[in-house]
Formats: sequence, structure tokens, C-alpha cells
Amino acid sequence: MVQQITDLERTKILQNGGKKVKPTFSKEEMTRRNTNLRQYMAKSGIDAVVFTSYHNINYYSDFLYTSFNRSYALVITQDKHVTVSANIDAGMPWRRSFDENIVYTDWKRDNYLYAVKKILTESGFTRGRLGIEDDHLTLALRRQVQDALPEAELVDISQDVMRQRMFKSGEEIDLIKNGARIADIGGAAIVEAIREGVPEYEVALQGTEAMVREIARTYPHAELRDTWVWFQSGINTDGAHNWATSRKLQQGDILSLNCFPMIAGYYTALERTLFLEDVSDRHLELWEINCKVHRRGLELIKPGARCMDIATELNEIYREHNLLANRTFGYGHSFGVLSHYYGREAGLELREDIETVLEPGMVVSMEPMIMVPEGEPGAGGYREHDILVIGENGAENITGFPFGPEHNIIKK
Repeated sequence: MVQQITDLERTKILQNGGKKVKPTFSKEEMTRRNTNLRQYMAKSGIDAVVFTSYHNINYYSDFLYTSFNRSYALVITQDKHVTVSANIDAGMPWRRSFDENIVYTDWKRDNYLYAVKKILTESGFTRGRLGIEDDHLTLALRRQVQDALPEAELVDISQDVMRQRMFKSGEEIDLIKNGARIADIGGAAIVEAIREGVPEYEVALQGTEAMVREIARTYPHAELRDTWVWFQSGINTDGAHNWATSRKLQQGDILSLNCFPMIAGYYTALERTLFLEDVSDRHLELWEINCKVHRRGLELIKPGARCMDIATELNEIYREHNLLANRTFGYGHSFGVLSHYYGREAGLELREDIETVLEPGMVVSMEPMIMVPEGEPGAGGYREHDILVIGENGAENITGFPFGPEHNIIKK
């Protein structure tokens, strides 16, 4: 006989201890975000929203989930705001959610959608326009949502809410500035750890530990998670996202320092090219060209500039040196709710196909990179990375770690 699962066993309210933790942002800031969303919903005829992505659930609720192949959600109507979490996480999602939370159990396979539908039904939504994220939902889950709510019209709102996230509040900018400061601390720790014969991972660990400790000091109420370092040497510098290995540093190595402190779902970044002890003439020439692009890029970032125009002008510097084909990615991107496994406002990237105009409140990076293949003179990957906050009259560079040959040839 199949055991009957009762409603109480399918979902539960689990407020273990009954006390919320100190949030990342103020109540006023979180209310502002959700008010903007609800105004958009009313204007667009959206009756309810079901967010499923890391970035939007985090942005609108301050809760950052860990999937482990389970689904999570944030359901928002004009009068309800409820995160949906798995029983395995117990009371933590409620403690870290801005408003309400409901837990679904594992005891029946469709309990996740049961919980989502329960919230919507109790909010009075049985039919109408339901906002979803087509850039995150799998086809299978989208089909399941439609089957669970057959009278709902599913409407993709991912691009519209992305545009809301592109403009940072004062509280967000303060957090991002702290992240940039902490990245600089990680960079200094890495430089201290660089020695011939030391493996990449040992250098990376020094930077990660320094950043985690400073995050804990600055934000004692925050979860300490996801901060990392990509430290690369020699051939491993060819990719921007290459993880540290056991390769040992050698004299004359090209090095790449990449620090990523993560604070409440917001990562910031510091990336620098370095050399250990010596640098060849061709390496030095290429490095200086990339620094030239970086400096010009920093000058171009200001209110009123178009992303595509910045990219086009910087391309010309590489073209003059016959290096345009060695470029590996766009010149920069938006910062905010961001990680290597989720998020990013794709409409605010410094690429040739992005027409977005920079405006006050936006936060972007400048990060040119070229890669010269192994076996050629000057082989390796070169990149620099600064973060800039767009203001009314210009842009503030919040990265303090120096770049270029005059600073980053490491002598030990």
C-alpha cells in the first residue's frame, strides 16, 4: 500500500529559534527593491512572480540558496513575499529571508511545485500573468510549472528585472567598495606568498584566508562562503577562469593574480599580471601594451559612454599592435549580485554588441586580456582588472592595488 502524504507533511513553516539574523541590507533598502518590482508588475500586468535563480532570489530576499539539485523559489505578489526552500536547510532560509519562508519536504516528488502553488493560491492567484525567468528555468521545470498552473500565462521577466539590478543603491555601492578593499588585501597576501618552488594552490590559499578573515571582521553577521582565488602561473595563465593547480612557480614565470571576495552573494574582483624575478623583452612589451589598453579603458568609463563605443576604441589599440586576434573576452561587465556560478547583468557588458549607455549608479569593471599561445615569444595570458562606480560627473575607481611592470615584477 502506498502511504498517503498529508498536506502538513508536504510543506511546513520552520522558524527554528524564531529569530531573524542581522540582514545584509536595511529594511528600507529591501523594501525599495521590492517596491520597484511591484510597481513594474502593476505597470506590466504581471499578477505574480516566481523567481528561481540564485541572483534574483538573493537580490529580492537576501537569501542565497545552495541547490544540490533541489529547486528553490521566491514568490512575490502585491501582498506576499515568500521564499521556498528544501527541508534539508531547516530554519536557515527563514532566518536569512527578508520576509516569509515555506519549507517543502522530500516525501513526495512534486512537493516543490505544491509549495509554490500553495502560496499563489493563498494569495488569490489561480489564473493570470505569472512572471518567470526563461533564462534560468529548464524546459522540464517550465513545463512542470505550466502543468501545475494550467490557467496561468507564463511571461518572461528576466530581462526587465536585470535592468532594475543594473542600478546600484548607496548600500550596494558601500558593500561593493568594501569588497574591492578586501580584494586588495587578498592581493597583498598573495604577493607575500609568491616564491620560486611554491605551488599555485598554496599561494591561492594565502589570499583566500586573508579575504575570508577580513570579511568576517567587517561583516560578522554574514555567511562566510564562496570567496576564492584563481592564482595561475606559466601556461595556466592562458584562461581567465583557470583554477589553481599543483604547478610550482619558476623564475621568469608570468603570473596571474585573481582575488574574489564574496559578501552575501556579491563578489568583487582584483586581477593583475605579475612576473617572478625576471621578464623577457617580448613579455614586457606585451604587458605594457595591455596596460596601455587598461589605462585608456579607465579613461573611457564615464556617464554617457556607450558600452559598444568603449569596446570599439580599445580594439583599435590592439589592432595597431596586431594583437586584436589575441583578445579573449569583453572589456568589462556589471557588478552586483554576482558569482562564478550565477548572475550578472548581461546588458551591461563592455562589448561591441551592447548598446547600453553608462549612467550614474552603475558599477562596471575594466579588464582587458590578451593571450599569446605557448611556444610563441611572450607566451601567456595578460589581464588587469579595476572596478569603477559611475557618478554624475565621472567614475570612481575603487580598486587600489597597483598594476604594471613598475609594481608587479616580484623580487624574492
